[in-house]
Amino acid sequence: MENIIDAKGLSCPQPVILTLNAIKKQKSGELVILVDTETSRENVCRAATAQGWKTADIQPEGDGYRLILRKEG
Repeated sequence: MENIIDAKGLSCPQPVILTLNAIKKQKSGELVILVDTETSRENVCRAATAQGWKTADIQPEGDGYRLILRKEG
Protein backbone atom coordinates (compact mmCIF):
# COMPACT_ATOMS: atom_id res chain seq x y z
CA MET A 1 0.00 0.00 0.00
CA GLU A 2 1.32 3.41 -0.95
CA ASN A 3 1.72 5.78 1.98
CA ILE A 4 1.06 9.36 0.82
CA ILE A 5 1.84 12.42 2.94
CA ASP A 6 0.20 15.58 1.56
CA ALA A 7 2.27 18.51 2.84
CA LYS A 8 1.15 20.98 0.18
CA GLY A 9 0.32 24.39 1.55
CA LEU A 10 2.44 23.85 4.65
CA SER A 11 5.52 25.94 5.35
CA CYS A 12 8.76 24.51 6.66
CA PRO A 13 9.42 22.82 8.95
CA GLN A 14 5.95 21.18 8.82
CA PRO A 15 6.60 19.04 5.69
CA VAL A 16 9.85 17.80 7.26
CA ILE A 17 8.12 16.97 10.55
CA LEU A 18 5.34 15.07 8.76
CA THR A 19 7.95 13.15 6.77
CA LEU A 20 10.03 12.27 9.83
CA ASN A 21 6.91 11.10 11.70
CA ALA A 22 5.98 8.85 8.75
CA ILE A 23 9.54 7.48 8.59
CA LYS A 24 9.42 6.61 12.31
CA LYS A 25 6.14 4.72 11.83
CA GLN A 26 7.03 2.94 8.61
CA LYS A 27 10.75 2.05 9.12
CA SER A 28 11.16 0.86 5.49
CA GLY A 29 9.37 0.61 2.16
CA GLU A 30 8.08 3.53 0.12
CA LEU A 31 6.67 6.91 1.05
CA VAL A 32 5.20 9.50 -1.30
CA ILE A 33 5.48 13.08 -0.09
CA LEU A 34 3.60 15.91 -1.83
CA VAL A 35 5.07 19.41 -1.42
CA ASP A 36 4.54 22.69 -3.21
CA THR A 37 7.83 24.57 -2.86
CA GLU A 38 11.43 23.94 -3.85
CA THR A 39 12.53 24.65 -0.27
CA SER A 40 10.21 21.98 1.11
CA ARG A 41 11.37 19.56 -1.59
CA GLU A 42 15.03 20.09 -0.68
CA ASN A 43 14.47 19.98 3.08
CA VAL A 44 12.33 16.81 2.96
CA CYS A 45 14.90 15.03 0.77
CA ARG A 46 17.75 16.09 3.07
CA ALA A 47 15.87 14.95 6.21
CA ALA A 48 14.98 11.59 4.64
CA THR A 49 18.58 11.01 3.56
CA ALA A 50 19.75 11.71 7.11
CA GLN A 51 17.41 8.93 8.27
CA GLY A 52 18.82 6.42 5.77
CA TRP A 53 16.10 6.81 3.13
CA LYS A 54 16.81 7.46 -0.56
CA THR A 55 15.01 9.89 -2.81
CA ALA A 56 13.99 7.46 -5.55
CA ASP A 57 12.21 10.00 -7.73
CA ILE A 58 11.09 13.63 -7.88
CA GLN A 59 8.23 14.41 -10.26
CA PRO A 60 6.62 17.77 -10.96
CA GLU A 61 2.96 17.54 -10.06
CA GLY A 62 0.57 20.46 -10.49
CA ASP A 63 2.09 23.44 -8.70
CA GLY A 64 4.45 21.28 -6.66
CA TYR A 65 6.37 18.03 -6.49
CA ARG A 66 5.79 14.35 -5.80
CA LEU A 67 8.74 12.90 -3.89
CA ILE A 68 9.17 9.15 -3.75
CA LEU A 69 11.29 8.03 -0.83
CA ARG A 70 12.47 4.43 -0.36
CA LYS A 71 14.29 2.38 2.20
CA GLU A 72 15.02 -1.32 1.94
CA GLY A 73 13.75 -3.32 4.86
